[in-house]
Amino acid sequence: MEVKNEDRQHKFDKHYLEMAAIWAKNSYCKRRQVGALLVKDKMIISDGFNGTPSGFENQCEDENDTTKPYVLHAEANAITKVAKSGNSSEGATLYITTAPCIECAKLIIQSGIERVVYAEEYRKSEGIELLKRAKIEVENFKDDEVQ
Repeated sequence: MEVKNEDRQHKFDKHYLEMAAIWAKNSYCKRRQVGALLVKDKMIISDGFNGTPSGFENQCEDENDTTKPYVLHAEANAITKVAKSGNSSEGATLYITTAPCIECAKLIIQSGIERVVYAEEYRKSEGIELLKRAKIEVENFKDDEVQ
């Protein structure tokens, strides 16, 4: 029985999202842990999770349980990490456990990422709307599809 390319891609998407969910566990954030993987030519070229910048304390929330303003989102961490490595994200797919906010959507567009696959909805939809406006392919996996 021949496996269709769509079925194969769906399987890869699911597995990469599951890996992003595992990567999210590296985050010290209490309110929400988010993981991201950048994949190009079936290779992981970068990864990220939400947290404070390098060299800062590993505490995302202040004493009022509010997220500190300098906490980086998982997608921003993955994009800046690939830029620092000298690799190119042009034409890559970004797998993230939560849909991107509008600020991360801008970074995604500017970095040449062509496809975004995510599991959970974000509280605001502007990021997804901006990606679609930029003709970036966006796919939402339902929460129950990803372990």
